[in-house]
Amino acid sequence: MIVSWNWLKQYVPLEMPLDDLTDRLTMAGLNLEGVEQIEASGDAASASDVAIDLEVTSNRPDWLGHVGIAREVSVLYGVPLTVPQAAPPEGSTPAVEAVRVELECPELCPRYIARVIRNVKVGPSPAWLKDRLNAVGVASVNNVVDVTNYVLLETGQPLHAFDLDQLHGGRIVVREAVQGEKLVAIDQKTYELQAGMCVIADADRPVAVAGVMGGLETEIGESTVNVLIETADFAPLTVRNTARKLILHSPSSYRFERRVDASALDAVSRRCCELILEVAGGELQSGMVEAGAGSPPPQEAVTLRFSQLKRLLGIDIPREEAIRVLTSLGLEPVGEPGADEGAFVPPAWRRDLTREADLIEEVARIYGYDRIPDNVPVPLELSAKTLRDRVSGRVRDILTSCGFFEALTLSFVSQEQFELFQPLPGLEPLKVEHSSRRHENLLRQSLVPSLLHSLRGNERRGNAGAKLFEIARVYLRAEPGVAAAEPIRIGLVAGGPFAAMRGVIDALCQRLHISGKLELRPSEVPQFGEGRGAEVLLDGELWGWVGELDRDVADRIDLQEQVTVAELDLGLIEQRAVLVPPAELLPEYPPMDRDLNFVLEEDVTWQQLESVVVGAAGPLLESVGCGGQYRGKQIGPDRKSYVVTMRFRAPDRTLKSAEVDSAQQAVITAVEQNVAGTLR
Repeated sequence: MIVSWNWLKQYVPLEMPLDDLTDRLTMAGLNLEGVEQIEASGDAASASDVAIDLEVTSNRPDWLGHVGIAREVSVLYGVPLTVPQAAPPEGSTPAVEAVRVELECPELCPRYIARVIRNVKVGPSPAWLKDRLNAVGVASVNNVVDVTNYVLLETGQPLHAFDLDQLHGGRIVVREAVQGEKLVAIDQKTYELQAGMCVIADADRPVAVAGVMGGLETEIGESTVNVLIETADFAPLTVRNTARKLILHSPSSYRFERRVDASALDAVSRRCCELILEVAGGELQSGMVEAGAGSPPPQEAVTLRFSQLKRLLGIDIPREEAIRVLTSLGLEPVGEPGADEGAFVPPAWRRDLTREADLIEEVARIYGYDRIPDNVPVPLELSAKTLRDRVSGRVRDILTSCGFFEALTLSFVSQEQFELFQPLPGLEPLKVEHSSRRHENLLRQSLVPSLLHSLRGNERRGNAGAKLFEIARVYLRAEPGVAAAEPIRIGLVAGGPFAAMRGVIDALCQRLHISGKLELRPSEVPQFGEGRGAEVLLDGELWGWVGELDRDVADRIDLQEQVTVAELDLGLIEQRAVLVPPAELLPEYPPMDRDLNFVLEEDVTWQQLESVVVGAAGPLLESVGCGGQYRGKQIGPDRKSYVVTMRFRAPDRTLKSAEVDSAQQAVITAVEQNVAGTLR
């Protein structure tokens, strides 16, 4: 942001030396990039000036205008601030008779204001206006265009002036661009627009790329008589994406990308009209033509505990000084601040003030970072890890040891992503009304869809076979008036068979020493392959889901390999996990392992088979697992085989083969009788 010294003096008295001003601004967060002397042009009305180049951070769009910088100077030096309050004279003819504004995409343009000035005389700008623009590196075009640039640099709010007579049908239509339609911009280049971009159109064609640049056909020229002044609030993400795709950046797009003060649109519009009447004459038609949501509501109050100033900054700042700083920055106290704390409502131009720490930073900026001694000890308070921290950390260690990599994905998903995995079919998702992401506007009910997209990204980059997990919240709709549930889940995706993912669940139970009966029962999740998905229960309580995705689901996002997924509730692990288990003696006697390969009907699940094996094997059975699964020509259609791995051990002796043979035969008999299984 280039600031003119002479221009700044219109709003605040500058009695201090230039070096002192730039030093104070730097300490307040406006780093000095450079200073340039601007010589007088030789015109009797012109004067020399100083251009101050300041670095403005992306969270402070209010500093992208001279008034914003003047406001900062006013607070730093305690000098009065004078901001022009425009009240241009209006004619008797209403502006609504000259133009109609239609807003078709309020998510891309929440608010739009138009004013009309008739019978202007377009020509060169007066010397004072040229000097102001020249000092900050902006070339003069004509008096009307120069005023829009002047007001932009004064307030930080972009504007645009249209030749009203070149707008077909007397209409302004704010809409999405049609794929492939073209616009010749005022830089005389032709741009092909894409769907999703926001354009300003008349009755027949686009006349401007919203928030970026106007069109050549409706620009202000020597023949212009009637002018329409646009002041609007365009969605930052839309402007940023449009400017990037078109490779077309402008001072307007730079400001819209960082968000403008929507509550100031009317005042800025009036200021622009007032100056146009001054330098180009004409008659301002009465009123304005507005579309959209109107002025936004005030921000929520932020509470500041005065004791936190010393805790975070390490020095004593008097309560009265903190209140003075905040009120001078435009924050409004809610009632009378108490002895211990006060609540303050940030001004509309400070959308970055949302937390107590933000207010403390503002107090420190204005009080002066240079007044904080270098050697002030700031006490550190160590926070103990919560049970959730310790459990999730242990889960991460276990999954990493199983070959998984942790992924971090967004909580927002599109409708297409949401439909990839719905463990709770019939439960409508929560939708965000004003998401910065146009398509990903649903809060996820499962971690699996986001992980599937990450898995696809790995496949496309040659990392096939990646195994991913995530520990994060999901968001479940509740009854009206009840807060939505936000449980923390563990999501897992990997290639390989069902049995491999079941083994991961077993590893979690074993290494977290989770007690209780682990069961799997057939699941009705529609995205699982038929007979290949299960609900995971712990002592009869639903813990999650595990299964192989149907091939159609994998094909929707072009996954090459078969995918197995699981999702488990971290809260249940917190309740059951034993992080410091009691020591157990190592077994004194060796185990005996046996494997049996059973052929079963397709509708018999592993859970049923496992239950039969555990019930028949007797007390010597230590563990049972699935060693593999097979479907193919060798066993015929509608049939499958499971390899059952069993480990037997006695606590007080070495087992004899006859004992294990007897238990094995009991298992074979029980499987034949209960699930019609035969040995392969």
